[in-house]
Amino acid sequence: MNQQQRQDAIIELVRSQGYASIEQLTDHFTVTPQTIRRDLNTLSAEGRIRRVHGGAGLESSTVNTAYSTRKTLNLEAKQRIAALLARHIPNHSSLFINIGTSNEVVAEALLDHHGLEVITNNLNVAAILQHKEDFNVIVAGGQVRSRDGGIIGEAAIDFINQFKVDYGIIGISGIDEDGSLLEFDYQEVRVAQAIIHNSRKVFLATDHSKFQRNPVVRQGNLTQLDALFTDRQPPDTILRLLHQHDVTLHIA
Repeated sequence: MNQQQRQDAIIELVRSQGYASIEQLTDHFTVTPQTIRRDLNTLSAEGRIRRVHGGAGLESSTVNTAYSTRKTLNLEAKQRIAALLARHIPNHSSLFINIGTSNEVVAEALLDHHGLEVITNNLNVAAILQHKEDFNVIVAGGQVRSRDGGIIGEAAIDFINQFKVDYGIIGISGIDEDGSLLEFDYQEVRVAQAIIHNSRKVFLATDHSKFQRNPVVRQGNLTQLDALFTDRQPPDTILRLLHQHDVTLHIA
């Protein structure tokens, strides 16, 4: 069993029991406690489990990982995903970019483009793109979340509903086995739904860790996407859904 297989098996064990101790995991996988601690630290940093004294428990389904932590999680993978997605955005396109650290990396990857019109409810995305003189950057109005610069609320939804763009670029906090796209904040979800409904094509940028997370608020479904950009092959259940609904998979 390689490291990736062992870490996936650790997650399944923690999910089935709710908690697993380092001693139990050491015996189960016949490895050293140091190896298990490294695995747990890695999985905790990715937001896939919650590291507790002496072992690991389930990650919270109601509270997201802190923004400062998410900024650095899987950054290299996010950069590869962003570079691949950016290659599918033509110059002189119009697009929505919503909340999320992956989308902020996508914004950085778009800086070599020309003539883009970008509508965003993410102040960090606007700050990244604002210096491009040939870009037209439009920021949605509404309530600003202090923790991450996301703009949410009815005013943001009404603003987004005024536009119809070529591409909607969305992020997500978790993807369920049935294809549900899941988030932590219902207000963020409503803005994302408006983005999906007002985009001719919808691209989802997400790293592999989101296939193991289960927030409580339903944003939509994989079947609403035109393309999924990620860094590893998704689980078989997700692959079948993508194939059945003609959603293109791009692996960076």
